[in-house]
Amino acid sequence: MRGHARARRGRYYAPESAPGKLVLGYRGLDDIERKMRISTSPRADVQASRLLFKVKLAPGKSRALHVTFRCEETSTSPATHPGRGPARPKNGRAARLRNACHVTSSSASLEAWLDRSRDDLRMMLTTTACGPYPSAGVPWYSTVFGRDGIITALQTLWFDSSIAKGVLAYLGLTQATSVDKARDAEPGKIVHEMRAGEMANLGEVPFSRYYGSVDATPLYAILAGAYLETTGDVGFIADMRPHLDAVLRWMDTYGDPDGDGYLEYSASERGLTNQGWKDSNDSVFHDDGALVTGPVALCEVQAYAYAARKAASSIYLRLGDAKRAAIEDAKAEKLRLQFEKDFWLDKEGFYALALDGKKRPCRVLTSNAGQVLWTGVASPERARRVAQALLDDSSFSGWGVRTVAKGSARYNPMSYHNGTIWPHDNAIIAAGLARYGMKREASRVFAAMLDVTKLVELHRLPELFCGFARVQGKGPTLYPVACSPQAWATGAVYMFLQATLGLVVDAAQKRVWLHYPYLPQSIRELDVTGLRVGGATVDLALHRYPDGVGVDVKSRHGEVDVCMLK
Repeated sequence: MRGHARARRGRYYAPESAPGKLVLGYRGLDDIERKMRISTSPRADVQASRLLFKVKLAPGKSRALHVTFRCEETSTSPATHPGRGPARPKNGRAARLRNACHVTSSSASLEAWLDRSRDDLRMMLTTTACGPYPSAGVPWYSTVFGRDGIITALQTLWFDSSIAKGVLAYLGLTQATSVDKARDAEPGKIVHEMRAGEMANLGEVPFSRYYGSVDATPLYAILAGAYLETTGDVGFIADMRPHLDAVLRWMDTYGDPDGDGYLEYSASERGLTNQGWKDSNDSVFHDDGALVTGPVALCEVQAYAYAARKAASSIYLRLGDAKRAAIEDAKAEKLRLQFEKDFWLDKEGFYALALDGKKRPCRVLTSNAGQVLWTGVASPERARRVAQALLDDSSFSGWGVRTVAKGSARYNPMSYHNGTIWPHDNAIIAAGLARYGMKREASRVFAAMLDVTKLVELHRLPELFCGFARVQGKGPTLYPVACSPQAWATGAVYMFLQATLGLVVDAAQKRVWLHYPYLPQSIRELDVTGLRVGGATVDLALHRYPDGVGVDVKSRHGEVDVCMLK
């Protein structure tokens, strides 16, 4: 685990070697033996723990060298470690994109980005007993993360709804049912992170099954509502209702410890100090740079809570519980009014990053304010002012929106959460801009990220990159230890497309909506084949014109209407 130093380690085995084969082994302090078997074709010479290929190549010729890595675990006494949590999804097979539609474009750059994203998404999906689940990122987060899985599922919901179904089922299965302070667990809370390595097994870190995130729980309700709208799968959501009920109970009790209506967190004793998506120790601060003391109420988390209650209201209505639907809707409206009063900074023209333990606002311009727009909690006038602030040169680098605006007390273009640029964050911001009709602004962010894919290896967006200003003739500065690929960076392209096209799949009405569709100038044509609408599918061809986007229905299978607002 990056950043963790250990006082003791287990025993490394001497490498075992044979022509074309090498075995590296280790027995951990948890009594689990781990081996990596490496084989090559053609056979490589083994020198200590090195593999040496000797290849003769004539001019203009090529040879393919194959190296295969196989990982194994064996244990004589796994049950002797009571701290050992559930492993990552047991079935290691890559999951198939079972319900995925196919997206192609006249733009070679977008086509390359789409192809890479589809392949990376497939690679990171693991088959579980509940369905597919995306690992968060390679190499640091190749395991289950609640927040990352939910956001990836939301990004790809219109593209392949089976991911969302797998995520909802798996996170429901691992939802906390009791209080465990060592793991920041409380009844109803959605898991943050699950590890099955040696340090987690021994309790050196609390992450075997760790619940230290304040936002994964309301995001679960948002995903459930979006899944129902997109698929019409009432039966599955009815099965998930106990988990939704538990989510809302947590929001009403443990998530709001002082009863002021806001979801808050305090620093964990053994886990994370900050528990929003920006979970670095220094990511929440006042305009003078002073770090906050808790309980902390993040602006985007309150927006998630609003959207979660709206989603729950729509679910309960579909399930025939009108009384509960009205209750959640009323709570959402109350929260909206309270949020607008306490978080809006009129002089600055954006939402405060957070309220600290004394309810003082953090007057710092951050990308968090852009995520607020995604939920619809902001008034249209304030949404426009937030957009103006985020697309100013202090926030928009030319490659994307920075996590923290240039000039802020802790701004650093190389800081993990205080000045860098995250693709998933920018996709959510674009979705927020588009929600308020700012399609050109959303397309500007989309186009900037498309330009990044032209300049990074394999057209693959990394987890994040540095926030230096764009300079003509130079590409973005990469962050040296970023995950690549990262699940929610991989899913960003689908969210950008959905945002700018205004794409809404309404399975109950058997309808696809395109709300004021718009595309960046470099994308002239876009084809979507096999878009699922309930039990039907439809093929669409979209064309960019100077004044907007036109759509042709190429074919449809089953009952489905396509409607467009211009």
